[in-house]
Amino acid sequence: MKRREFTRLGLATGLALASGAQAGLAEGNPMPEELREAIERQPFSPVLGNARGDVTLTEFFDYNCPHCRTTVPVIRRLIAGDPGLRVVLREWPIFGAGSEFCARASLAALKQRKYWEFHSSLMAIRGRAEEASAMKVAAEVGLDTGRLRRDMDSADVAGHIAQSMALGDHMGLMGTPTFIAGNGGLFGKQSRADLRRLIAQARKDLS
Repeated sequence: MKRREFTRLGLATGLALASGAQAGLAEGNPMPEELREAIERQPFSPVLGNARGDVTLTEFFDYNCPHCRTTVPVIRRLIAGDPGLRVVLREWPIFGAGSEFCARASLAALKQRKYWEFHSSLMAIRGRAEEASAMKVAAEVGLDTGRLRRDMDSADVAGHIAQSMALGDHMGLMGTPTFIAGNGGLFGKQSRADLRRLIAQARKDLS
């Protein structure tokens, strides 16, 4: 998919999308705190990096999105190079039933403190992510698969996915991966330099 950038608008129209150049995000109103809280601070969400960092990068992703798979090492390098970075991963299964199963399994892995192991391993598979591949990865990373299946039906898991769906609809997100930080965001495959610029702008937005 062609890279897009968000216009930096307020809640009235959500974060509207524009086909943009790479030069930067269009000027606009700050994101309302209520919306920022919903994106960044849902209690049951995977958080990587510095949990008390000064800036949050949120990624909306799907396990069957090829560009999302290439993002895993990029996120790892961003965290390693920025001690103030907090990363929130929002499971947004928009590519069908297999994606939904994997999102539920991944969030259930959070309850066993193995989210990152499961997430990164599932993103590294060849072929489609679905029930069989998810459960194979779960066993390989040492998850209790019986508990995993039970936790997949928990209210926490359902609530995270429902909120991701609601946020995607509200903001008019175009697809995965979508990255949001500060008052701006990026859509599509991004380099580490692209995301570093987004994070740097977010620090200015929030300072």
